Amino acid sequence: GKPRPPLGDLTGVSHFGYERWVVYVGDGYVVHLAPSGDIVGAGVATTSTLTEKAVTEKLLLDDVVGRDRYHVNNKHDDKYSPLPPSKIVQRAEQLVGQELPYSLPCENCEHFANELRYGVARSDQIPDAVKTIQAALLAATVFVRLLRARSKRKKQ
Repeated sequence: GKPRPPLGDLTGVSHFGYERWVVYVGDGYVVHLAPSGDIVGAGVATTSTLTEKAVTEKLLLDDVVGRDRYHVNNKHDDKYSPLPPSKIVQRAEQLVGQELPYSLPCENCEHFANELRYGVARSDQIPDAVKTIQAALLAATVFVRLLRARSKRKKQ
């Protein structure tokens, strides 16, 4: 029942622990970069970290989403000018069926989707994950220090 994204929009499909990025090309279909062996709609990254090749697929958005959620996420529109929707769709359709290099940190589905929309391959998933880990480590360090200080006060 959710309305379809506009043509050429980037759509993030929230799976457990990561987000799969797709480009909406119309009539309920999306184009995305699928690492060899990934099971679409499985809700987990099955082989994303183990493969060096991916295939560009055109699938129904509902099949990619499965039981998960999706949202339009053109988060870089303020930084980069998006190509015209017809050009984005044309470029995406031309790549369907092609095998491309795949690397989680530098050639993943988010790089692919951003390249189609903006002509700039970029991904924020790895830097965002690093920031989250850094914040968790900082919080853990502060917590341990507070526990040590409390323990020290009790001993005195």
